[in-house]
Amino acid sequence: MTKLLLATSNPGKLAEMRQGLTDLLKKGWQLLSLADLEISQSPEETGQSFKENAELKARYYAQKTRLPVLADDGGFVIPYLNGEPGVRSARWLGNDSSENNLIKHTLNKLENARDKQRQAYLELVVCFYDPVKEILLFENEKIAGIVAGKPSAKRVFGFPYRALLKVEPFNQYYDELSPKQHFQVNHRLRALKKLRNQLDQYYE
Repeated sequence: MTKLLLATSNPGKLAEMRQGLTDLLKKGWQLLSLADLEISQSPEETGQSFKENAELKARYYAQKTRLPVLADDGGFVIPYLNGEPGVRSARWLGNDSSENNLIKHTLNKLENARDKQRQAYLELVVCFYDPVKEILLFENEKIAGIVAGKPSAKRVFGFPYRALLKVEPFNQYYDELSPKQHFQVNHRLRALKKLRNQLDQYYE
């Protein structure tokens, strides 16, 4: 049995990781969480890109456990704001900022923005690292859309920026997509699907 550590403490992200890797269970893999291993520490995210931070987290937890690790990093990118909040999405207003404050701050920044100036996308990089076999793999995906003038009434905790993004091509809030639509556009699930294809080359 191959054990794989899913390196996130965000319940929503963990659920999506498990969903995207369900078929690994049929191949005898065991998917572990940080809570399963009673790990509460986390690395300082000092990378200058999503890819750097994803790798930093994967290597950090692999060093602690000597297990293969899946980590990811992502955020909200608004070209009109020179790419902000980008890699600082969760820490845009400091480490202790609330989701409500992040949403309000985003809307304030775009108060006078119109049409194409409100274009934005969610970007994600997933990283798989096996410290024993020395395998390092990456995949990335994006979800494009427009920042709405107010947040969705159906917000999902743990994903503040999804509450603001009206997703192409549906022109609906991310948080209000049907399960079928969500499955089509979810960048974590799409990135994990591509990563799964890579894993098959290394693990029988």
